[in-house]
Amino acid sequence: MWSHLVSDLSYDELHTFAEKLGVPRRAFERDHYDIPSHRYADAVRAGAVEVSSREVVRLL
Repeated sequence: MWSHLVSDLSYDELHTFAEKLGVPRRAFERDHYDIPSHRYADAVRAGAVEVSSREVVRLL
């Protein structure tokens, strides 16, 4: 299972956040990062906020 990591501010913020999590740039898919389920809790602890799929679509 995967989660999508997006930013509500900028791609720069998104890339910086992903880099701090140790997510490789190759996981970037045009407008989001794919985060495997075993890394979900790491992303939330680092400051990611869970939103609905509808909100992700709105943000993108």
